[in-house]
Amino acid sequence: MPGFELFGEEERKEVNEVLETGILMRYGFDGPRKGIWKAKELEAAIIQTFGCGYAQLTSSGTAALTTAMAALGIGAGDEVIMPSFTFVASFEAVLSVGAVPVLVDVDETLTLNPTAVEAAITPATKCVMPVHMCGSMADLEALQQICIKHQLILLEDACQSIGGTYKGKALGTIGHAGTFSFDFVKTITCAEGGVVMTNDAVIYEKCDGYTDHGHNHKGIDRGADEHPYLGYNFRISELHAAVGLAQIKKLSRFLAIQRGNHAQLKSILEKVSAIQFRQVPDPSGDSCSFLSWFLPTEAITKAVVAEMKAQGILAGNFYWFDNNWHYVRNWHHLKNIAALNPLNAAQQTALQQIKTQDFSASNAVMSRCISTAISMLWTPEQIAEKGRKMVAVIEKVLQQHQVNTQIK
Repeated sequence: MPGFELFGEEERKEVNEVLETGILMRYGFDGPRKGIWKAKELEAAIIQTFGCGYAQLTSSGTAALTTAMAALGIGAGDEVIMPSFTFVASFEAVLSVGAVPVLVDVDETLTLNPTAVEAAITPATKCVMPVHMCGSMADLEALQQICIKHQLILLEDACQSIGGTYKGKALGTIGHAGTFSFDFVKTITCAEGGVVMTNDAVIYEKCDGYTDHGHNHKGIDRGADEHPYLGYNFRISELHAAVGLAQIKKLSRFLAIQRGNHAQLKSILEKVSAIQFRQVPDPSGDSCSFLSWFLPTEAITKAVVAEMKAQGILAGNFYWFDNNWHYVRNWHHLKNIAALNPLNAAQQTALQQIKTQDFSASNAVMSRCISTAISMLWTPEQIAEKGRKMVAVIEKVLQQHQVNTQIK
């Protein structure tokens, strides 16, 4: 992780084919583009690779989430249950369609706690949105049962888990709809881009129009298309799609490297008895873009982070608890309703409540968690050295805190 680490001639070839035509837009200009349709090719490759019925590319993962919600009929006043640990884009998309983000606790899967989800359901709840963080998955079986029981939409934010699976099915293809992000630091990248995946033809048709100003794309002349409903400009460009087309052809290679490097580093860290690892509902489906691990206490974890920083080895290790992009604790702009445009009354009420909401269960998890990004460029020797240095730091801090440092 991420795909840009192995950017090469394949991407240049695909991009150059677009540049040679001069047609950078995904729609229209049929003659001059000389049969070059990179976005269409990438959508077909996504369908084949991940096993979904339909795929609609967008300009970003955020745009994909917004598009999916609109196509699913999620809007003003509807509550969307989502985790307290995610990227800010998840709640941004909810707010963008007028809906209400309802944040609930995560457990040691680093994703939605099903018990917390069920407790948060109200008559206004419309959707449950698990976010498959750091390459691994939520407990989808439990969440599916909750959605069936309460007749709710299951929308997968799989933006961080490209290539992951759950019981043999690709993450992002299991709910009513699912999304990927193809931004610069995802497992496969378009530089900027995203996709909505679904097995429902009606949802797909709505996504297709919504991302292009409501065009229904049913005419020969794009300028004469009907507009059955409102839409927005969430189109991907042919240049971005070209990059993604080259990257998706390498996905199996990327995943094999990630999983190998992940396994080697885990084999080193798991020798420290005080370390516990993230719970993965289906270990065989982990995309292994991150190795997430827990230390006994918040104080020990913070001390390890500080020592790694002092020794210059913190890079690539993420302490989400103090991060202001990914965890509710530092989402001050959300809690303070710092929006440039006025939000609706239901949104304002919900965000005010987040200020005083009890996230102690999430804090107990996230305050002890460090996630190590798995590079595809590491050599076995580099992994061994990295692991050795990390273990030395952890053992030093554990000894300072008088914790058993027994090596397994």
